[in-house]
Amino acid sequence: MSAPLRPRPAAPPGPAASWDRAVPGARATSRLLTVGVVGSGRVGAVLGAALAAAGHQVAAVTGDSGASRARLALLLPEVPRRPAAAVAHAADLLLIAVPDDALAGVVADLAERGALHPGQVVAHTSGAHGLAVLAPAAAVGARPLALHPAMTFTGTPDDLARLDGISYGVTAPADLRALAARLVADLGGVPEWVAETDRPLYHAALAHGANHLVTLVNEATDRLRDAGVARPEKVLAPLLRAALENALRLGDDALTGPVSRGDAGTVQRHLARLAATAPESVPAYLALARRTADRAIAAGRLRPVDAQSLLGVLADGSREVAT
Repeated sequence: MSAPLRPRPAAPPGPAASWDRAVPGARATSRLLTVGVVGSGRVGAVLGAALAAAGHQVAAVTGDSGASRARLALLLPEVPRRPAAAVAHAADLLLIAVPDDALAGVVADLAERGALHPGQVVAHTSGAHGLAVLAPAAAVGARPLALHPAMTFTGTPDDLARLDGISYGVTAPADLRALAARLVADLGGVPEWVAETDRPLYHAALAHGANHLVTLVNEATDRLRDAGVARPEKVLAPLLRAALENALRLGDDALTGPVSRGDAGTVQRHLARLAATAPESVPAYLALARRTADRAIAAGRLRPVDAQSLLGVLADGSREVAT
């Protein structure tokens, strides 16, 4: 079934009122855009559906794989699939949602094919890239925009409910900021303005927090299974939720556990058992324990004198891994 429509937010006052005049081809009365989506992965299909729910016309999308077709059948069932150049040619707003390393090639190819045109907004959803990757589009007169949703996606209609209130890392030329803010509002989000030079750091922070969190949770789950716990998710769920909420609310004051107390003996026993049971987990444990100790010391949670034995254990463990 298709994603349910939700009411489109009212137009904001002030500069964004020039939305329809700023984009050639946009309807003068409704201020809606004709949207093309290149890349119907989890992000592109969901954002395309969200734009359609906000009232914009999603005219065409790309997507030939079985997974893409299934995703589009759920999220954009009435939108035709077309080659990338055809999708781009007819769009006021072209949304390019492809993997980071493929983005430059896709933009360059569309520009070389003459599929992009002056005044068209060409936006990508990459967190790692800013406007530089869109230089071929800007060279033909298109208007570049980096628009990254700070959210994890499953590529299903359930994602639409998660978009409300999320942040978008936006990098835009000064004359496009009002339009970008309106577009984010149409998606139900809030813009976070990120400088071009800060895009890699912005993206590293999100990947470190979200992607590595998944790895960390699965590592903890596996080690609990190794310890004979039949349902590790039941044990971890309340603990991890509380830890996350406390960290977001209290920062480093949320630190607990043996590292923050300087319990060198406990950490040494952890390392010994991990080395015997799951040696592949030892380097990650050491790296995170050392960084936790550094933060605990800097925050005043752990006195340097109390940390000496702990740091010695971690240093010994690092040398053993290195050899």
